[in-house]
Amino acid sequence: MWFDESGDYLQGVEVCLSPNCDDRPDGVQPNLIVVHGISLPPNQFGGGYVHQLFLNQLDPDEDPYFKKIEGLRVSAHFFVQRGGEVTQFVSPKKRAWHAGISSYQGQERCNDFSIGIELEGTDDTPYTAIQYQQLAQIILALQKSYPNIPKAAVVGHSDIAPGRKTDPGRYFNWPALWRLINLTN
Repeated sequence: MWFDESGDYLQGVEVCLSPNCDDRPDGVQPNLIVVHGISLPPNQFGGGYVHQLFLNQLDPDEDPYFKKIEGLRVSAHFFVQRGGEVTQFVSPKKRAWHAGISSYQGQERCNDFSIGIELEGTDDTPYTAIQYQQLAQIILALQKSYPNIPKAAVVGHSDIAPGRKTDPGRYFNWPALWRLINLTN
């Protein structure tokens, strides 16, 4: 995987541009990657609901849970489904709305300087091998195109919003990811 010449779009993946993004603050470049886990409805996979959520097209009448999140405006830069399908929703040059109230190494508002990658999964379900492979390829492409991202600056949502968020969860295999991106940790 690699980015086009503009650095906006990852080649070979589906692109569905989310309206839930805006410009990063002046002079701010991404220097952090945040790994998330998501399933909609909770603990269910497939159905296209994550796409609908990020595109503000989720029908609140399709599931009782959707009424609870009606009006929520969120996005991520990338979404990796259980079968390894990758969708890009926001250019890495833009600020996606994925981290919420957050802090990394004393710096607040992680959306300003991070790239969010959502994996289809739950805290209590192992992720698939193809998801780790695709995640690693995205990370390596980002680090090649955006040299401000240090090799070790890959964290979970739970790391930047402890007590508020738990994803990607206890079944996320960090050592497997480190091996795939050639990072000894």
